[in-house]
Amino acid sequence: MTATHTTHHPQSAKRPWAEGLTVFAAVMLMIAGVLDIFRGIMGIAEDDVFVTTRDYVFAYDLTGWGWIHLILGAVAVLVSMGLFQASLWARVAGVTIAGFIIIANFLSLPYSPVWSIVMIAFSGFIIWALCVVRQDSSGEFDHS
Repeated sequence: MTATHTTHHPQSAKRPWAEGLTVFAAVMLMIAGVLDIFRGIMGIAEDDVFVTTRDYVFAYDLTGWGWIHLILGAVAVLVSMGLFQASLWARVAGVTIAGFIIIANFLSLPYSPVWSIVMIAFSGFIIWALCVVRQDSSGEFDHS
């Protein structure tokens, strides 16, 4: 009798964790994008939700802030769709757009302080989730 041995490589526990982080980042970026779209629409409509602050260094018209947030939100939603397919370009674009969302929310702190801080933290989690997942030589994503 001959025994045949098949080499079985157990799936690393790191791979599901990495895939989970990518999906987490995709969902979070999509939510952040949709919320930024709504914030942009409120700014364009010059809703009374926003606080007006005098003597602010980055004082832009509320409509201008609205357009900035609307565009960032739309791009974030599009990039999040690419993240669901674990594309490398989407990971790079996700980190970039989340960074821009952080900057835009920092600059618009006086208009909506609590919400800006929440969105900064939200985007920080997105950047973290996208940066801890690495692609190995076979093209698979790995968390280490």
